[in-house]
Amino acid sequence: MPSFLSGRTVMVTGATSGIGYETARLLAECGATVLLHGRTPEEARAAVTRLIATADVDAELLRPCAADFAHLDEVERLANRVIAGHPHLDVLVNNAAVAAPERHTVTDDGNELSFQVNFLAHYLLTHLLEPALTTDPGGRVVNVSSSMHRSASISWNDPNRTRRYSSLAAYAQSRLALTVFAADPRVTAVSVDPGVCETALRPLYGHEGATPASGAAHVARLCDPALEIVNGAYYDRSTRKDAAPGATEEHTVKRLSKLADLLVGHSS
Repeated sequence: MPSFLSGRTVMVTGATSGIGYETARLLAECGATVLLHGRTPEEARAAVTRLIATADVDAELLRPCAADFAHLDEVERLANRVIAGHPHLDVLVNNAAVAAPERHTVTDDGNELSFQVNFLAHYLLTHLLEPALTTDPGGRVVNVSSSMHRSASISWNDPNRTRRYSSLAAYAQSRLALTVFAADPRVTAVSVDPGVCETALRPLYGHEGATPASGAAHVARLCDPALEIVNGAYYDRSTRKDAAPGATEEHTVKRLSKLADLLVGHSS
């Protein structure tokens, strides 16, 4: 097994199933120390146990960690624990995601559920981890997005979509926001659509998908420090393409960061 990530530390959110789990496996097989995030400590530990039992990975390379992204205070505690235990983080893979519920659902923090879990929690986590995220060549953030960002718009005056809720529109908005966030000049980041895969989110796309491992390969590839990236770049699987019109415009990026800072109660 190649070990081109030996000595590097990578955090993968939403790593207990689907593309996140397979990404964690691939990265550990390539020698990276992987912080494997789950919603609960039990889910994260179970995923680590499963990987050790079924994959060719060194148990010492897997570190379970947990936070429920529907609770921003848990995201803050997670970031503090990561910085304390891993002051040098090479790559952050923002992968955790949920489908927007059919009924309009708001978290205890006051945000629409999918907007918070799929975008705001990652926005907050990324900025809180800035002291640990390396500025060395090869350091980066990889946002796992979706082609659905192309059909989305950000409801700037009603991001929680309380006045006019559609679960599909809410989910697509969260994917667009994560894609826009990759162009934030404060981080070195890219976004990637791993393709439609057989995961819990596949029903949103309405047709059969590839294996989670095939989608994970496109994510893991972007974690390779030898692969040069351009900040804000968008990849459709392994091919760099233009994101949705306006997604990388400076005005949109700044407007989104202002909105996100307001909604997570964090000042940049």
